[in-house]
Amino acid sequence: MTAKILAFAGSARAESMNKKLVAVAAAAARAAGGDVTLVDLRDFQMPLYDGDLEASLGLPESVKRMKALLLAHDGLLLSCPEYNSSITPLLKNTIDWVSRPAPGEAPLACFEGKVAALLAASPGALGGLRGLVHVRAILGNIGVLVLPAQVAVGKAYEAFDADGKLKDAKQLVSVAKLAGQLVQTVAKLKG
Repeated sequence: MTAKILAFAGSARAESMNKKLVAVAAAAARAAGGDVTLVDLRDFQMPLYDGDLEASLGLPESVKRMKALLLAHDGLLLSCPEYNSSITPLLKNTIDWVSRPAPGEAPLACFEGKVAALLAASPGALGGLRGLVHVRAILGNIGVLVLPAQVAVGKAYEAFDADGKLKDAKQLVSVAKLAGQLVQTVAKLKG
């Protein structure tokens, strides 16, 4: 069974370091045999989650499209920026919207049983580690198996070359190893 992996960064910024990092990880997951879909959350504009909005208008089309992608994939490859030592509002809002069940759908259907690998890139020395703690806790609480290993790239403004590739060979090996672990774990669990 081929592992179907959905990859994205928790940032909408065009030159996001986390978009660069998830692209590197997605390429590594493909090289490890995964069927990877790389998306940009900028293409899924969602209003700030509001239960009254959901009750009156239902799920926005962008949410339905993102949910369909999540339901069609078994693994998640996420590169998560750290905002003030926590998760980005964009990533949290995406999780909150897609967690809402459609009529006849089980609660948390698009997260239950998924496997995730986490990465982060940050200009700070810790590379976004503090934010990954929060992402890990949220995903674990909604039924996602989060791999114990993770990659955090510190001083990320210096970490990528002009083509968006990681300059440091050790970091590249770490990303490739994590992506491979995700592909193998998903294949074993879903096979």
